[in-house]
Parts: sequence; C-alpha cells; structure tokens
Amino acid sequence: MKKLTILGSTGSIGSNTLSVVERFPDRFTVKALTAKRNIKLLAEQIKKFSPDIAVVFDEASANELKENLPKKLQVEVLHGEQGYRQAATLGDVDLVVSAMVGAAGLIPTLAAIEAGKTIALANKETLVMAGELVMQAASERGVDILPVDSEHSAIFQCLLGHRKEEMDRIFLTASGGPFRTIPRSGFDAIKPQDALKHPTWQMGKKITIDSATLINKGFEVIEAKFLFGISHDQISVVIHPQSIVHSMVAYRDGSIIAQMGIPDMKTAIAYAISYPERLPLKQPLPDFEKIGSLTFEKPDVEKFPCLSLAYRAVTVGGTLPAVLNAANEIAVKAFLDKRISFVQIPQIIQNTMEAHRVIENPSLSEVLEADQWARGYVKENILKPTIREGRADDSSNDGSK
Repeated sequence: MKKLTILGSTGSIGSNTLSVVERFPDRFTVKALTAKRNIKLLAEQIKKFSPDIAVVFDEASANELKENLPKKLQVEVLHGEQGYRQAATLGDVDLVVSAMVGAAGLIPTLAAIEAGKTIALANKETLVMAGELVMQAASERGVDILPVDSEHSAIFQCLLGHRKEEMDRIFLTASGGPFRTIPRSGFDAIKPQDALKHPTWQMGKKITIDSATLINKGFEVIEAKFLFGISHDQISVVIHPQSIVHSMVAYRDGSIIAQMGIPDMKTAIAYAISYPERLPLKQPLPDFEKIGSLTFEKPDVEKFPCLSLAYRAVTVGGTLPAVLNAANEIAVKAFLDKRISFVQIPQIIQNTMEAHRVIENPSLSEVLEADQWARGYVKENILKPTIREGRADDSSNDGSK
C-alpha cells in the first residue's frame, strides 16, 4: 500500500490523480491533501479519501473548510506555508504528488525532497525556477523524481532500457494550441474564452493559456534539461496537432523511439505513482484508422515568441528562468482578468527579462528574490502604466475569471 500526499489536489492533475487512486484502493491511500481556496471540492475529496491532514492557503479558508466538514471526520486542517511543508514531509508518506500551479509549488516540493520522499512531479515551475538546486538536492538524498507531464513521462519511458550516453536528441511534441492555424493578424481579437478552448487536452486555466502562447512548451524544455541532465541544444520542439505521440527520443544510430497514447493525463499520472509497475487502467487505444495520419510541423516562433523567450532564459540561466516564470504568471492572470490583450503576454515577459540583472549560480533565496522582483516589476512598471494609458480592456470589472 503506497501512501500519498497530493499537493494541489483540487487542480486538474490533482483531481485526475485521485480518480486513479479511487480505482485502486488496494494499492494507494491518501494521507494529505492540499489546495488553495477551492473549499467545496477539497471538502468533497476529504470526505471520500479521509486524509490525516488537509491544508489551505490562509486561516479564513481553513475556518471555512472546517465548517464544511462533518465533526466525525478526524482530519487536521492546517494553512499557510508551514501547513504545506507539513503535508509534504508527513512521516509515513511514501510519495508526494507535486501538482500545485506556479511558483507556489517550489518550496513544498523541496521540503519533500529534503525529507526523502519520492516525487511525482507535475509542477514544472519547480525545475524552471530552480532546476540545478532541486536536482542537486534530489541527488544528495537519493530521491527519485518521476515526471507526470505527458511529454516528460514519454521521454522517461523512451529512455528505459537504453544507455543515456547513446541518446542524441529529444523531441518534445506540442499540440500547437487553439491558435495554430490563425494568422498573427487575428491575435489582437483573442479573448480569454477563446484561449481556454484547447483542441485536445483538458487542463486548468493557467496551463491552458500557457499552451496557447507555447510558453508551456518552453517551460518543458527547461524542465527536460534538468530532469534528464542534457543540454537545451539537444531538445527540439515539434508541433503535433493530433497529440498522439507524446514525445520522442533519438539515438546516435539514427533510431527514434516514441511513446504514444490518447491525450489523457491519467496514463502519465498512473505510471508515475505506480512506477515501476503499470496499472491496468484499460485506457482506450488511439483509433489509428480513424485518425488516418500523424502530422508534424515546425513551431512558428514569430507568432509565438514565448517559446523563443524560454530558450533564451535557459541559455542564459541563473535567475532568468525564475523571472520568465514569474512575469508569465502575472501576465496570464492579467489576461484572464481582461486587463491586457493576448499579444501583450510575451511583450510583458520580454520587457521584464530585459530589465533583470541576472545572478549566476543563485542560491534558493536569490531565486525567490528574483521571482518577487519580477512580479513587482510587472505590476508597477508595466500593468499600471498600461491601465493608465488606456491600452487595456476596461471590461476587467465584469467579475469574470
């Protein structure tokens, strides 16, 4: 029986993880669940899985959660950073699913590594921000980091049974998002509801917008560099609209091994939490006859400059990837709140990166300081002037998210 902590249980990855766990009650038990402020869903999850502890963002959310739970449930409700740390380091937990969204996942994931927990990593920002520090900590403590992203899970599987030194290149596949075939001239009219209509994957709002700008694929390049210990020059991004080939590994003899499956995150999640076994998920196989053909394209970095910005960040290194991530988080939220346009997202990220003074080989505190600097820079020097000068969409007060 494997005992789990799920950091970010109310998000897309967390919810899918629990759906897998529910199907195999003889293999998994849930010891801790964490969320931010989705109290209703978290309360339902607690009632179903009976964890020892549950953690939310602040005291008000903790009090609300307690009010939504039956008195007979013996669950300790915690809040804040210390609560997330406690969930991540709980004594009898075997594996921590790191599925929090954004930079918030870094500290709890590092705490879990320090405590010697196996990590099922879905929070790509952990490696984007502090890849060298995280992988060094994992190596020192003998901790396995198992990828949950479908692309990195695919690479992980394609490498099994082969010598890493014989690998030549990684091909990360991308669906291309909802705007792959739309000309750049039409980007000015893109609204949040348009960007949230992903053609093949069901994901949370933030990740769906990241997929629409292709920065999500840039984050995955950075993540792959650290997960697999290779140069970013050995990682190519290929647009694959059918989302059947999840990624590929090329070897020095010219052989290419691909991992394929339907676009459903439960497959990668199940492999990470059950590794080295494969669970009998009974997932449907791709209907190759119906699909007809699998196509591949080169990404258009002029239409989607965020991908180039990510490559620039990983090339420079130091604190620049943390700045890239932080600027993107603030810009995406502003777009979802209808404060900026879709095309302003890469502009904001680029301006912030250009204004940053990079620190090489940063400590954890310097990474966190760079993250906070970037957030403050975007808010004070870009978002406020944009609003004052009337370049933003004034419909931000309609209550939509």
